[in-house]
This record gives sequence, C-alpha cells and structure tokens, in this order.
Amino acid sequence: MHRRIIAPGALAAASLLLAIPASAASHSPGAPGIGDPYHPNYGNGGYDVSHYDLRLQYQPKTDELRGTATILARTTQDLSSFDLDFLLDVSEVRVNGAKASFAASGQHELVVTPKTPLDKGTPVTVVVRYSGVPSTKSAYGFSTWHRTPDGAVAADEPEAAWWWFPSNDHPSDKATYDVSVSVPDGTQAISNGTLQSTSSKLGWTRYTWRQNKPQATYLATLALGRFDITTGTSDGGVPVINAYSKDLGDNDGAARASVERTGELVDWLSGYFGPYPFASAGGYVPNTTTGYALETQTRVYYSPKQFANGSNTSVVVHELAHQWYGDDVSLKRWKDIWINEGFARYAQWLWSEHEGEGTAQELADYVYASHPADDAFWTVAPGDPGADNQFDAAVYDRGAAAIQALRNAIGDDAFFRILKGWPQRHAYSNASVADFVKYAEQVSGKPLSALFDTWLFEPAKPTASSARALVKAGATAAQPKSWKKIEATNDVHGH
Repeated sequence: MHRRIIAPGALAAASLLLAIPASAASHSPGAPGIGDPYHPNYGNGGYDVSHYDLRLQYQPKTDELRGTATILARTTQDLSSFDLDFLLDVSEVRVNGAKASFAASGQHELVVTPKTPLDKGTPVTVVVRYSGVPSTKSAYGFSTWHRTPDGAVAADEPEAAWWWFPSNDHPSDKATYDVSVSVPDGTQAISNGTLQSTSSKLGWTRYTWRQNKPQATYLATLALGRFDITTGTSDGGVPVINAYSKDLGDNDGAARASVERTGELVDWLSGYFGPYPFASAGGYVPNTTTGYALETQTRVYYSPKQFANGSNTSVVVHELAHQWYGDDVSLKRWKDIWINEGFARYAQWLWSEHEGEGTAQELADYVYASHPADDAFWTVAPGDPGADNQFDAAVYDRGAAAIQALRNAIGDDAFFRILKGWPQRHAYSNASVADFVKYAEQVSGKPLSALFDTWLFEPAKPTASSARALVKAGATAAQPKSWKKIEATNDVHGH
C-alpha cells in the first residue's frame, strides 16, 4: 500500500524531469542588483540593454503618464526571470512576443518571468505597458520626479529612470534611446539628443527625440511644460538646442545669458578634451524649486537657482565638461565618481584661467591652504569616497587639486595629451579610477600610483612637498576672483 502511494508520484516526477530540457535546469533568476557596492539594489543582473524605445503620453494637469517601453537586450546568463527597475503601474509585459508574468518587489523592482526560460546569449525584446502618476511614487523615502507649474521634469543622480521608464538602472549598462512623447497642444516635451519630428493630431502634439550614442540611464531626461526653445550651431558645427520655462521670472535673463553660451563653451572645451562626442548640445531651465544642475546627456538640466545671483558660465562649463568626462566615458561603479566630478571641476579652473580670474595652480593653492590638516575635508577620499560622500565638496575640490598635482608632476605636454586622449580611449564606454591611473602612467611614462594614493585615497592632508603648492604649509593664499562663482557650484549635485 505504501509503495503504491509513492510509486505514481515518483513516476510523475521522473516524467516531468524527462519533459524538461536539460538546459532549463541551469536557468536561474537574474540578480535584483548589478553589484555596485554603493547602491547594491540599483541595476539588475543577467542581461545587457542595447536600446530603449519609449512611447509616452503625458497630461500636465493631472501628472498622468502612460507609456509603452520596448527594451532590446541580450541575456548574459541562463535566465528563469529578471528584474527591471521601475515604480509605475504595469498592465502587461511581453518577452519575445509572448505574455510574461510580472510582480512588484522591494522598493523599486519589477520581476518579470518569461513564458519560456531564456538561454545565455539570447536576443530579447521586452515590451512593458504602464501608467501612473509619477509624483505619487517614492522609493527609499524620496522622489526624483519634479512637478512644475506647467508640467514635470525627470532629472536626478544617481537615479531618475524609475519614475518614467523601466530600465537596468546603472551607468555600466548604457544604451541608445528613442523617446516619443505626446502632450497637449501648447506643451512641449524635451529629451536627449536630436529632435527627429513633431506632429499634431486632435489637440495633442508628439515630439520624437533620438539619442544615437550610448547613454547611462541616469543621464536620460524628460522635461514637460511650456518652454521658449532656441536653436543654433556652434562655430565648430555642433547643433545647439536650449529651452527656458516661460515663467522663470527674475532669473530668466541670467539663465539665458549663461546657457546661450553653450555653443561657444563646447568649442572651447573641445580644445582641451577633443571633438564633441554627441550629435547635439544644449540645456534647459525649467521652473523648479530644486537647487542643482545635472549633466543629462546633450541636454543639461539647470535649476533656476543656479542663476539667482546673475549669469554663471562656470556652472555651464562644469556640466558641459561632463559630456566628455561622465557621459561619453562613464564610471564603471559609483565609487569612480572622481572621474566625473574632479575633471568637471578642473574644467572650471581652466575656464577661470581663460577668463583671467585665477589660474588652476592658484585655485589649487587656495583649496590646499583653506583646509587645515584637521579639517574633515581631508578625510574624504575622492577616489572612493563612500556612498554618503559621493557628492562631497572634497570629491570636487580635492579631486581637482589631484588633477593639478598630476599636471605638475608630468608637465603640460603629457598632461594635456591625457586630457584629450582619455575620452578617445574609452569613448562611449565605461572606465574606473584604476583605468585612469594606468592610462596616465602609459602616456606620461612615469610611475604615478604614489601620487594618486596621496591625493585620492589617503584620509589626510598631503604634505606641502606633495602639493607642490606655491604657499607654505599653514600659510594663507589669496582668494582667486573666480572662487565664489566656482564655490556656488559646490552643491551642484547636492540633492
């Protein structure tokens, strides 16, 4: 009797095992995080995205967003399921044409289980239909969707995508984008890259944007509202598209006087960093209450507060420098943030030099002299600052001083070859601080690990001899004329 009860189950199990392909046994869920030590739940494992096609409709009055995201990817392991980073309400998911099951998990995960397990190396097309009111969604106690009087803006770092499109939200998985947005007539939709077309029908206007170069998810932006849009071309041939909210009030003039110099500044930066790497440049200034700016690829986001005290070309230089250092060459892990912020800050120092408001060396000396040895400033290591100090002033100022120390150590010829060669060496890909140290040693022919350890990793103030400062330890240095403008951008990402 006992054997008769068990035997049918055993036979059924054996039959089931025979029915499952041998390869299916190796399929497993993709990791819910990509493995970044600073943000372990960001990004996902098991696949690599090549393209996002986003077709959206937005109603400013209610903040309702509807969308269909088509994601082209390739699996990097045998997958039984995989995650997308997303917060809005999903109505349907299809994987390679077949309906897939899905469920929300954790703070911002959408777990997708395809009808058939996916083998490693398989091309995958994922279609997600969704809707929701982004301003009602939050994760980890915050939101990166910013409502404005006439619409909304998606722009933030290190995360922003969750509120408007499903993604593999980590800079190491870059992709190209098509973003097509339908809004009521009179409202505009602004995104990255080039405007491919506009069309109107039954009271709605559709704007279609294309980013044809790889782009990190946090660099994708969406601005919805009433804007005055200007266009032009730099002397170097770069198309420029800028946009200004129609209700900027007293900040309007200063914003335009700054951002309208984008073409000039792109050409100037090209002299240091090499040819501009994208098909367009520009920026937009929405009517938000936020205080930061962000290097959203080809279409920089600026808060009106950046111009509250008048024009500010220094912040424009900072964000445009990121188009090479941060956007073209993106960090491998968030701990590599110095490559983004140190070089964008150093570009401001070069601009100060150009404007006759203080040389890069004078600015480095001022930073060095302004912080005594017991200042907590020196305890932050720009080369690996920690998640809580990712945007600390030391990453910017000590990070830029490290670059000046490099310049002093290897001479201008090798230094400027490095500045220009680095974006070409790693164009449209990702790189780490260790990669930069190795490259600097290759170009200069000098061992530099001790220099970088001193300036980027040791939690102490470098000695005066290490600094090669013009001032003696403990002395004061005159404040360069440009310092207050540069200091005003210290919290440029302080959000």
